[in-house]
Amino acid sequence: MNAGFTVAGEHILWTDLVGNIASLAVVWLAMRKTMWTWPVQLAGALLLLAASIDAHVPGNALKQALFCGLACYGWFSWARGARDHHDLLVRPATARERVLLLGTLVVGTVAVAELFVNLTWLHIAWSPWVNAYIFVGSAVATFAQSRALVDFWIIWMLVDLAGVPLALKSGLYVSGAVYGVFFVLVLLGFSRWRREYRDRQLAAPITAAAAPADR
Repeated sequence: MNAGFTVAGEHILWTDLVGNIASLAVVWLAMRKTMWTWPVQLAGALLLLAASIDAHVPGNALKQALFCGLACYGWFSWARGARDHHDLLVRPATARERVLLLGTLVVGTVAVAELFVNLTWLHIAWSPWVNAYIFVGSAVATFAQSRALVDFWIIWMLVDLAGVPLALKSGLYVSGAVYGVFFVLVLLGFSRWRREYRDRQLAAPITAAAAPADR
């Protein structure tokens, strides 16, 4: 797992590099709503799980393990949505869903931070709160993604703001650099999904008005 190469005196793990390339690919694939999003995310999570174990970052390792499960859930959720509508329909979260997502983020962060503080074997000495925020935020974002909610892009933006310093502090330099690129791609993805939803809403009255004439 510790195979890699050296750049400017820093050891770069192949698992960290390839895993993060897969993570960037996931954003590009998610923008296009392709089912390949989920197997690529699963592969990237497995590679980053190995990198986190080698870097002795158990909090991030737990996050990647969670991603493996969410990737499987996302696959079945998108497959069901595409089967029901012939295309995956994206939409904004309802007010109730947003309250639940934000509530889970806040309560989950507090609970996981306390867990990280008390479980000393996890060795999360540097800011367990940041680790907990990224852990829970990533899970919430991925769940919202599996539900085809436009809001998942916003949650990812918030997670990215904490991801860069944490990755650099942990010695995962590739991950730190990727977080910056990831942020830009997430902005593009948010714009694309939101535009698609708005275009569908604008087209709906036209389609409804044309329906009687077709009959």
